[in-house]
Amino acid sequence: MTTETETLSVIVEREVAFPPEKIWRALTQPHLIAEWLMKSDFRPVLGHRFDLSADWGIVNCEVREVEPHRSLAYSWDTKDLRSIVTWTLTPTENGTILRIEQQGFEPHQRPYFQGATAAWPRFVDAMEKLLAGLD
Repeated sequence: MTTETETLSVIVEREVAFPPEKIWRALTQPHLIAEWLMKSDFRPVLGHRFDLSADWGIVNCEVREVEPHRSLAYSWDTKDLRSIVTWTLTPTENGTILRIEQQGFEPHQRPYFQGATAAWPRFVDAMEKLLAGLD
């Protein structure tokens, strides 16, 4: 049972056929981030503030956690949404378990939650296509 004070999370988790080091490049290099997510001035430095921009608007972010090739977290603030995006990379025999969680959707923010539920799998698909083309 969900109470009105609980926040919602969107989670996408899948095994991809690439090592964590290669996925880390796609998560942290601005020219690669632009290929699968949005334009940004990202740097994998704790406390670094950056924006993600698309034709629909801008997301204000701040790096919250950096553990190279393992995990990355940043705030994801846009309009009245205040959330955290966390990427976790777990090596496997065949590649990496890639997990993204966006947490912090308030019960009244169903449209944001539904948008993220639809968007993150597409972003991860786009990242996989990009990774397949990288050396």
